[in-house]
Amino acid sequence: MQEWTRALELIEQDLTEAVEVSTLARTALTSEYHFRRMFASLAGIPISEYIRRRRLTSATAEIIAGATVLDVALRYGYGSPEAFARAFKAMHGLTPSEARQPGAVLHSQPQLRFHLRIEGNTVMKHRIVNKEAFRLIGLKVRVPLVHEGPNPAIIEFHRSIDPDATKRLMAMADTEPSGLLSVTDKIDEERREGSELDYWHAVASTQPAPEGFESLDIPAGQWVVFETEGKFPDALQRMWADAATEWFPANPYFWARGPELLSVRPDADGTHGSGQLWIPIESSQGPFKSFSTSSSGKTL
Repeated sequence: MQEWTRALELIEQDLTEAVEVSTLARTALTSEYHFRRMFASLAGIPISEYIRRRRLTSATAEIIAGATVLDVALRYGYGSPEAFARAFKAMHGLTPSEARQPGAVLHSQPQLRFHLRIEGNTVMKHRIVNKEAFRLIGLKVRVPLVHEGPNPAIIEFHRSIDPDATKRLMAMADTEPSGLLSVTDKIDEERREGSELDYWHAVASTQPAPEGFESLDIPAGQWVVFETEGKFPDALQRMWADAATEWFPANPYFWARGPELLSVRPDADGTHGSGQLWIPIESSQGPFKSFSTSSSGKTL
């Protein structure tokens, strides 16, 4: 993680200047896409939000020390004192003048540092798969991203699906990952809570999509497949966090662009079970692949 630490140190060199995320990614020896996604997964906030908070924390210190709002706004690149005051109040809940009053409670963003931690009590079951091109066939909806707990939009979507449509999908499942899949695609790079993504109720297939279903063509490529079992949905949601905090930092792969596939096998009451998470990857030395979408028919 030394390269990532150096990238974060670039932000601190001059907080009055907004550093480009592309520069941070190059310092971390990765792509901007991978850097944004990994940072959000590791730190819990988008990199752009972290930079904004760090700069406002530094600016707040100058305000408390007696600098004028105009001077601070100009130093930190705000278009006007009013714009700076709005950003200041959004972070602290106070105006700059109120922040100078005795007893004012302010918020600050500490400097982050990444450390690779190896723990012996977590075993990540995974395998690398070189997979030929295939097609996702299914039904699709736009839903908000929910990091923890049930997603009401997804629950409602599943309730609306005709059982006959699911049977037709199962008949077309003829390649890995097997069975019905929950697929997330077109996810916000920084994985902001509440940002929208494409959610699919689908199967992996080599067949053409019939009338009434949508399809997504997936080119040949590498995948890492994680396996877990436990309480739903907690065990499934933890796979994404474990992938970002434990597996990717310790392995020579990037989290590539493309859909993420979840295969679930629930137990009888649906509260526990097992699952597989398929994440597209590429070697840290390889080119990025692009994924294309094609539609066939209308969503049922």
